[in-house]
Amino acid sequence: MSLESIKQALLQSYDADGGINHLDGINLPGQESVNLLAAQFMHLLFPGYFEETGLSKNEVPAWVDRLLASVDARLAAEIEKSLRFARRDEPARLARELTTATLSRLPEVRRIVQTDVAAAYRGDPAARSVEEIILAYPCVLVISLQRVAHVLYSLNVPLLPRMLTEYAHERTGCDIHPGAEIGSHFFVDHGTGVVIGETARIGHHVKIYQGVTLGAKSFQVDDSGAPVKGVKRHPKLEDHVVVYPGATILGGDTVIGENSVVGSNVWLMQSMPPNSIAYYQGDQASIVRARRKKDDLLGDNGGDWMI
Repeated sequence: MSLESIKQALLQSYDADGGINHLDGINLPGQESVNLLAAQFMHLLFPGYFEETGLSKNEVPAWVDRLLASVDARLAAEIEKSLRFARRDEPARLARELTTATLSRLPEVRRIVQTDVAAAYRGDPAARSVEEIILAYPCVLVISLQRVAHVLYSLNVPLLPRMLTEYAHERTGCDIHPGAEIGSHFFVDHGTGVVIGETARIGHHVKIYQGVTLGAKSFQVDDSGAPVKGVKRHPKLEDHVVVYPGATILGGDTVIGENSVVGSNVWLMQSMPPNSIAYYQGDQASIVRARRKKDDLLGDNGGDWMI
């Protein structure tokens, strides 16, 4: 088969099967540009950590000036593309407003991201330094970019928030939707296989391990069978909750009460009261009971009830 015949077959596929960008019309945000934007955000959040050469304190103002100007221009361009795709009125003007609003939130994002770094250092005995956390722990990239993307999501910017979090997802295997609301001091240990849905709500000082899913039980559908958008589908974790590897917690009405522990591989579709523990024992279903002093995931069966 000649290259010419392959080209013609591809052109026919573009017309017949779709799946192409908006040729002769609205261009979508560029993936390479958004990936670079994600990297630039990490540089702004952690100055001096990801540069090829070190920064002196005297160099920082000029460095921030140059990088911030680059991020400002790139972010405005990608937001404008996103707004044009969504057919918003006055996309150029609105993109400028949304860009300024997003960048003005970076100092607050930096403040809360520092609590995440502190939580990782305190929560992992293998960590030897804060510098190791920032440079080598996947949770820093995932949570930092999710917090930036959440700002864009809260400003109703289409497309771009998901593209930013997908950059982190591809790099780490940890998928946190930009719509998820996450409190301070959040630590995702290891991270691989973690999935946190759009309407999940996570309190302060929460720690989760690899393979944890905060998902939906099922989707509400309209009369045509299409999923209903914008409803609460994912669980809430209150303050000081720990969720161990492989646990699955489902449902928009599911609340894991403060100071509770969800054990490895537990499957939950109903709420847990504060100060409780859920775990598997042998081949039994998940067991929930009140936590006791110096509790672990084995315990005895006193006061248990099945899920």
